[in-house]
Amino acid sequence: MTTTADQKMDRAAAKLQEFANRMADEGGIKAKLAEPLAQDADLIRKMKPSLIKARARGGAPKGAVPPKPKVKSSPKKRSRGGPNPWLVVGVALAAGIVLAKWIDWRGSEPRG
Repeated sequence: MTTTADQKMDRAAAKLQEFANRMADEGGIKAKLAEPLAQDADLIRKMKPSLIKARARGGAPKGAVPPKPKVKSSPKKRSRGGPNPWLVVGVALAAGIVLAKWIDWRGSEPRG
């Protein structure tokens, strides 16, 4: 028997699951947080008042708890690439040295 409170808990869990799926699609840090949110949705489903009542009386009815939901897997996004950071540091260092030598050379010329 499904009560109004059970239906509200189901709706809340479904919304949380949808949110977790959207976050998984976005990638990055949000995708890492999607799995714990999906687990929270599963916990909300297990916290239905009718299931709590059944467990308190000696056990939940069979098939009352839905299987654990999975976060929808999203295709791996390619990194945007770009130059190697060490190459950028090396070029900046070399440019700084060349600039310093040029400034030093310009400052050491005798003024006539």
